[in-house]
Amino acid sequence: MQTTAILIAGPQIAAYGFAGGHPFGTDRHEVFLRELERSPCWSQLERHAPRAATRAELESFHTPQYVERVIAASRAGQGFLDAGDTPAYPGVYEAAAHVVGGTLEALALIMEGPIRRAFIPIAGLHHAGRDHAAGFCVFNDCGVAIELARRRYGLERVAYVDIDAHHGDGVFYAFEEDPAVADADVHEDGRTLYPGTGARSETGRGAARGTKLNVPMPAGAGDEAFFAAFEAVEAYVDAHRPQLILLQCGADSLGGDPITHLAYTEAAHAHAAQRLRALADRHAEGRLLAMGGGGYNRRNLARAWTRVVEALS
Repeated sequence: MQTTAILIAGPQIAAYGFAGGHPFGTDRHEVFLRELERSPCWSQLERHAPRAATRAELESFHTPQYVERVIAASRAGQGFLDAGDTPAYPGVYEAAAHVVGGTLEALALIMEGPIRRAFIPIAGLHHAGRDHAAGFCVFNDCGVAIELARRRYGLERVAYVDIDAHHGDGVFYAFEEDPAVADADVHEDGRTLYPGTGARSETGRGAARGTKLNVPMPAGAGDEAFFAAFEAVEAYVDAHRPQLILLQCGADSLGGDPITHLAYTEAAHAHAAQRLRALADRHAEGRLLAMGGGGYNRRNLARAWTRVVEALS
């Protein structure tokens, strides 16, 4: 059977998570894989293990001082890396470095071909800033991938699409003044959900003013509202003509998530992946890299991410 998509998975990224009943537990990886293995697309996937990102790769996005702080916190194995959402534990640096390295492994494979679509479940850590952790996110693999897609592979136009319930503030503000990065983010309205950013009026700054798209959704919005909102995302990405599309497909936007208030079904994620696949085929030689992101109802994340992989396949 023909291999049609790449899956990056393994214990190295499954280890990224937090104990003590934290919403981002280390069980999320296995719950997803059990669902995916029942899908007809399982046999079509080329499976790869993640690797650890190097210091230089991490520092393509993060400051050296922040990377050193994470290393020290990982050795100490206690405390928090932010104001209280993201605990330190022994080995957190290694786990977070593997998340970034897994995303970069996916990037390398789709850039060098012949398979042009990939998915990594424990990734899409979109809240981490260049110099800080935030919202369960230690390192921002999305940001590192964007930086290295341009530096390592010479891409001039990259599109980042985020359908997680939470605004991807770590990506948005890192590239807010960069017109080469198209950032389209459909999220629950920041007036009702962390991090409180991503207003429709936030469209970029300086040379990038008017080049970013934020689509805040009201609490309770379902699939029909998402499909309508995504038409604007498609038009925006199409106009940018990206050479690579990144999709952060957090499943916390599905109804029944314990910490958010949207009401999509997994059909929303299938729709986004299918439509972006068509745009990738049109503009980016098929290059589409999807990252799991958030999602704290285990059944939701397993089904939504499986639908994404099926769309990629």
